[in-house]
Amino acid sequence: MPKHLIICDCLGSQSIDADGLSNATGLSCSRLHTALCTTQIDLAAKAIESGDAIIACQQERSRFEELAHDLEADIPGFVDLRDRAGWSADTADKLPKMAALAAEALLPVAEGKSLDVVSEGICLIIGPGAVALEAARKLKDILSLTVLLTDETAPERETGFDIVRGRIEMARGALGGFDLTFDALQEIEPGGRGAAVFSPPKSGASSQCDVIIDLSGNPPLFPAPEKREGYLRADPSYSPAVADVILQASQMVGTFEKPLYVRLEPSLCAHSRAEKPACSNCLNACPTGAITSAGEHVAIDPMICAGCGACSALCPSGAISYDAPTVDTVFRRVQVLASTYRKEAGSVPRLLVHDDGHGDQMISLSARHGRGLPADVIPLEVTALAGFGHAEMLAALGSGFSSVSVLLSPRSDRETLARETELANAIAGTKVSLLDVSDPDALSDSLFDAGPADIAHDPILPMGTRRQVARTAAKALAPDATIVPLPETAPYGAVLVDTDACTLCLSCVSLCPSGALAENPDKPQLRFQEDACLQCGLCSNICPEQAITLEPRFNLTDAAFTQVILNEEEPFACIECGSLFGVKSTVERITEKLAGKHAMFSNPKAARMIQMCDNCRIQAQYHSDDNPFAAGERPKVRTSDDYFLKRKDH
Repeated sequence: MPKHLIICDCLGSQSIDADGLSNATGLSCSRLHTALCTTQIDLAAKAIESGDAIIACQQERSRFEELAHDLEADIPGFVDLRDRAGWSADTADKLPKMAALAAEALLPVAEGKSLDVVSEGICLIIGPGAVALEAARKLKDILSLTVLLTDETAPERETGFDIVRGRIEMARGALGGFDLTFDALQEIEPGGRGAAVFSPPKSGASSQCDVIIDLSGNPPLFPAPEKREGYLRADPSYSPAVADVILQASQMVGTFEKPLYVRLEPSLCAHSRAEKPACSNCLNACPTGAITSAGEHVAIDPMICAGCGACSALCPSGAISYDAPTVDTVFRRVQVLASTYRKEAGSVPRLLVHDDGHGDQMISLSARHGRGLPADVIPLEVTALAGFGHAEMLAALGSGFSSVSVLLSPRSDRETLARETELANAIAGTKVSLLDVSDPDALSDSLFDAGPADIAHDPILPMGTRRQVARTAAKALAPDATIVPLPETAPYGAVLVDTDACTLCLSCVSLCPSGALAENPDKPQLRFQEDACLQCGLCSNICPEQAITLEPRFNLTDAAFTQVILNEEEPFACIECGSLFGVKSTVERITEKLAGKHAMFSNPKAARMIQMCDNCRIQAQYHSDDNPFAAGERPKVRTSDDYFLKRKDH
C-alpha cells in the first residue's frame, strides 16, 4: 500500500503545496488541514486507521501515537515540514526542501538490535550521612538499599536499608550489573545495647548492585559519568539535583532494552599483531572506556557503550561500524535529500547535520521565534553526531550538497569531529564547517550569512564501504587531482621504504593486517597496494631495520589499486645446486660476518653451508665428519633386570 502524507498548515502559519509535494515525491497527499491535532483530530484518526500514513508534524507526535494506540492501529510515520522548512524568513520557494524531507521520510529504516537488561532495584547510595541517609529514606520502599557513608556520621540503626562505611577501590559495569570492590569496609554490628557501632574495617570485600547514586561530591567513579547508564550523580549541596536523581533511581526497576549501537568484525581490526601495537584510534576516542584491547583486536562491552559513534568514524578498516542505524542508511538518506531537492529546485542545497537533542531544539526555537533555516539548508538529524565522519561528509558533498555544516551540542565529541572535518576539507576543499553556537538566532544568522553556493561535478551514488565512498566522492569532487596530501592522522597513504636499510626480511608482509604489503614468491620483492593501506603503523613498528615510514596522502589515480615494487634484490644462487634462494646481499653479508669469525663457522666446510639452499645444507650436514647421525648404533637401554643380573653374577 502506498504511503499517504497527511499535511497541516498549523493554523495557517505556513504554506504547503500539496500537488507539488505529490508530484515531487510520488506520495499521495491529503487535503490541507489547519488544526489536525485539535479540532480536526477525527480526520487524523481516520488517516491513522487507514494505515501507511505519514503525518507532517513532529511537535504533536506523542498525541498522534497515543491516538494510534487507542485505535489499536499501527504507529504512523512522521516528518517535520513546519520547523525545518515552512517557518522561515527566507522568501524562496519552500517546496524543494519540503519534498526532500518527505522523500527521506519514505526510506525504510531497520530496527536497531538490542538486548534485555534486568534491574532488580539493588541500589548503592554513596555520600555524607546528612544527604545520603535522607535519600535512602525516600527510596527504601521502592529499592533495596545500602548506604555507603563517606564522612564520620554516627551510625544509626535504620530499618529498611543497610549502612556501611568505607572506600570504593574498584567499580565497573553499568545498569543491572555493577561490580564493586571495597577498602576498609565497616558494617554496623547487629547486636549490643546502646548506640550502634561499626565493625572493624576489612579490605577486599566485593559486591554487586543494579544502580549507583553518587552524592559524595567526589570525582566520578567512571569516565564520562553522564553516559554510564545506572550511574546517577549529583552535587550533594544542590537539592534539586539530588531530588532529580532520586526520581530517576525510583524508575530503574524492571527490564530495559539496551541498544547495541556498534558492530565489531574482529578479523578486520588492525589493533595489533605479534604483540606489536598498531591502530588504537577507537580506544583513544571512546569516552566511556567500553573499548579495550583483546590481543590482536579490540573488544567492545555493549553494556558500557553509549553509542557516541566516534569509533565508527575513526576506524580505518571498517572493523567497527555504527549499527543504529547503519552507515549505509545514512548514505541513502543523504543521497535522497540531495537528489530530490536538486531535481525540484534546479539548484544546489546545503546540509546541516545535527543531533536529536540540542540541535533539534535549536532548529525548533529558531523557527518559532526567529528567522528559521534558509530554504536551501536541509537539516539531517543523526543519533550519533561524532559518527558523522569524513566519509559521510564526503558522501554528502559528492551526492550534490555544496557544503556541510555540523551543529555541535554541548556534549559533542569536538576532538573527533574536528579531526574528521580537517580530513574532509583536506580532500574536498574547505566545504565542511563546525557550528559551535548555542543561540538559535546565531544559528540562523550564520546560515543566512553564508549564502548559497554551486558545484560543478555530477552527483555520485554513495554505495559500498566508508573507504570506497570516500574515494568515489573525492574523485568526483577533484577529478583532476592525483595525489592529495592529508593530515598525519589520515587512514589513507603510502608506505615508504629505505632500500639501503631494508633487508627484505618481509616481517612487515606477514603482519600487515590489510594485505597492503605483499611478497613475490618467485623473487625477493616487497610489493605494496596503496588503496588497501590503513596507515596503522604496524609495518613501521615491526621493521627490525627501521626502514619503513608512512606518508599520509590520498592517491586518486588507478595506480592505487595496483601493486608497486617498494624494494627488490637479486636472489642468491646455491653454490651446490644453483637453485635460487634468499637475498644475495643478505647471504653475502652474513657470510662476511660469520665465516672464519664465529666458532660454529670456523671450519671452511661449515662456512660453505651459509651459501647453500635448505636441501643442500641438510645433505652437507649429513655427510660431514661431525654428523650426529653417523655415530653408530645407539647403546641398548639398561633396565632393572640388567642391573639385578649383574649383581647375581657378582
